[in-house]
Amino acid sequence: MNIAKLKCGGVLAWVVLAFFLHLMPSAADAGPKPVMVHYMPWFQAPYSLGASTWGYHWTLNHFNPNQINSTNGERAVASWYYPMIGPYDSADPVVLEYHVLLMKLAGIDGVIVDWYGPDNYYDYQVNNQRTLAILNYAAKAGLKFSLCYEDATIRAETNGGCMNGVCVNAANAIAHAQSEMLYVQTNYFSYSNFLKWNNQPVFLNFGPQYFSASSDWASIFSVLNSSNQPAFFTENNRLSPAGTGAFDWPPMQLSHTTPQSPTEPVLSDSAMNGYLTSFDQSAASWPAYVSTAFPRFHDAYAQAGVGSSYGYLDDQSGNTLRETLARAMTNASAVIQIATWNDYGEGTIIEPTASGTEPTTEYGYTDLGIIQDFRRQYLDATFPYHTNDLALALRLYNLRRQYLNNPPVYAELDRIFTNIVSGKTGVAGLELTGIESSSPVIYNLAAGTNQMHFSIGGYLASGAQVQMSTNLANWQIAQTFSAGTNLVIFNTDTTQVVSRFFKVQQ
Repeated sequence: MNIAKLKCGGVLAWVVLAFFLHLMPSAADAGPKPVMVHYMPWFQAPYSLGASTWGYHWTLNHFNPNQINSTNGERAVASWYYPMIGPYDSADPVVLEYHVLLMKLAGIDGVIVDWYGPDNYYDYQVNNQRTLAILNYAAKAGLKFSLCYEDATIRAETNGGCMNGVCVNAANAIAHAQSEMLYVQTNYFSYSNFLKWNNQPVFLNFGPQYFSASSDWASIFSVLNSSNQPAFFTENNRLSPAGTGAFDWPPMQLSHTTPQSPTEPVLSDSAMNGYLTSFDQSAASWPAYVSTAFPRFHDAYAQAGVGSSYGYLDDQSGNTLRETLARAMTNASAVIQIATWNDYGEGTIIEPTASGTEPTTEYGYTDLGIIQDFRRQYLDATFPYHTNDLALALRLYNLRRQYLNNPPVYAELDRIFTNIVSGKTGVAGLELTGIESSSPVIYNLAAGTNQMHFSIGGYLASGAQVQMSTNLANWQIAQTFSAGTNLVIFNTDTTQVVSRFFKVQQ
């Protein structure tokens, strides 16, 4: 049996040629029903606004993210919680890649984006551009996609008057909504990864808040092709007959003050479970329904002075998410929705959070780890990702930031992204380590009767050189690769020499 000794980045590893590194876990298969996460695309930061300007959802017109806490390094944001990567811009591709990788690794099948329509009115158009961006990254990661339409935007436009050529009133509101549905049909429903139920695109509505009659929605959807008539889900109650069913949501309206919490209403576990049980009972008679799981609720509205708090739902050391997710996994729902990925204003986020100087504080990867465990338990026993894999996304994110203007390294980071979403976490981790240590790495070793080849990755900003030896004392150059963006693969004939050793260096 031929044995090759490969040296990479100063580390020696014996590799038996009969066994190859391609035996990696396969990508996770979708479960019996999709696990989707509700996503907010509305965050703006200096990345898109310039200078030191921050958007409303980081400030709530009260907090100033330019103020940095000297103790923990955190910016002052409108939330009780702090993103592990710090406050970000929803248009930043490095952030979007980080988000979809975490979702993939967590066992989430796709995103439901909170959507305000495409109008150039307030920040609706900006949010739509970010929605299109996350759709693109979801597709790259093999994730499903859906929309939750806020028809409250129509009410805002009718009350606010004309703006930037957008003029909506009671007389033309349905026609305007029809135009928005035609936009959805062209720009969203047409994607192959758009979530479907019973071969219909799944389309949620946060309300309804303006169009309250089923006949209104029948008119609105009448302009769509027959193949694009949506499976329509409203909040809490089915809007029959236009609606297929409904979705539940954290029932903060049931919060109440207690002697222990006289100023902030609290949602008790019994009130929450009573609401969820009642919803499931009502939903049993509908064609389909969406069951929502959530980790906690702690809004920053009272802090910011933009209204009173909706209340507080305790995390219970992760048990709130465990309870609601187990219910969603085991009931008769067609779709699972997790609320939310990143609503920092209301504190329902499952995106990893951590203090700037204390990365083990806040919730870290706890919520995503729970989702991984429950997916394995209830939906897919072969789900391959584990909590330790989640850090791959942050490592890739940090390297994207570090090597933003380095094409060879950036191309390698693209390959790492592909390896992660393909389930090749071992290879991806090796490549990341190579870049982090500024060293080339060898992976995907394979050999046939007369040929051996391996891929070279890691840090290749200045190219790489493969050297060969038969005795580990005398080395000769086998091949030199200049820096570039293509995958580097070394091939060699193994018929002439029984035992050869290879090392790769800058």
